[in-house]
Amino acid sequence: MQVAPYLFFDGRCEEAIAFYRANLGAELMTMMRFKDAPAPQAGMIPPGSEDKVMHARLRIGDAVVLASDGRCQGKPQFQGFSLSLAVASDTEAERMFTSLSDGGVVQMPLTQTFFSSRFGMVADRFGVSWMVSVAP
Repeated sequence: MQVAPYLFFDGRCEEAIAFYRANLGAELMTMMRFKDAPAPQAGMIPPGSEDKVMHARLRIGDAVVLASDGRCQGKPQFQGFSLSLAVASDTEAERMFTSLSDGGVVQMPLTQTFFSSRFGMVADRFGVSWMVSVAP
């Protein structure tokens, strides 16, 4: 069994995919647009959103993250969770944290803690919360 987060970017999915590819080395495995649905049901495609992302599958490190534009309302909300990114070195943690912080909001600066040589929390430019740490 596998559990994967499914993120709804509410109209900014393709931008998010490009950001994660450039900054986290994410690999785009699958992407389907609303217009490519074989038999769309009435009301399934928000008007004007035919080219938006219906479903995407990304690999970030060893994890799979699923994504969509959802209802394409332009108001993504990511609350009650964070994605935890464990890296191999302080240098890599600093690079990832800086990349995710670009256009985002630092919630806890990257610093040494009792459980990791580097740990920090940031909400990226899309509002997704990340916890970056160096793996023990």
